[in-house]
Amino acid sequence: MKLWAPKLEAFLRFSSIFLLLMTSLLIGLDSETKSVVYMEKKVTCKDLKALLVLVYVDAVAAAYNLLQLSRCFKASYKSEASYRSVAWSCFLLDQIVVYITFAATAAAIEHSVLVVVGANAFQWMKWCNRFTRFCFQIGGSLFCSVTACALMVFISSISAFNLFRLYSPNQFLLLKST
Repeated sequence: MKLWAPKLEAFLRFSSIFLLLMTSLLIGLDSETKSVVYMEKKVTCKDLKALLVLVYVDAVAAAYNLLQLSRCFKASYKSEASYRSVAWSCFLLDQIVVYITFAATAAAIEHSVLVVVGANAFQWMKWCNRFTRFCFQIGGSLFCSVTACALMVFISSISAFNLFRLYSPNQFLLLKST
């Protein structure tokens, strides 16, 4: 596990950075202008607050993964105690980033579904009937975000493995003697 785990973690982090940045750019730069009843209507991610939140969350998650990617390339640690603290912090931070990114993605998907189907009770029109390119681009970016969340779940399981391999399998949370 020692030989391929850092390489796999680095590959997964690089892939998730790429997908998170792709999501942020696709959503943040997406806009479409149509003529609706003698008026020009421009739709952007700022019209859907959940998408705007997803842009910021994915950008922060990409920055975090970039910092962790730099840690993956540094293979040596000063002492076992510092390695344990690094392993705990990586595990906890990976968990937090995965949960926040997944929550923002789920909220954006829910908001996008309302845009696709509309809501007659709230008199919300179906945007995707008029702004088709916008909706297809948002759909593709949400797919990228869901894929990035799945990759970050695997990254989180690798950091959990790196943490819990330091402890004895016979007694709960008792450090292994070396």
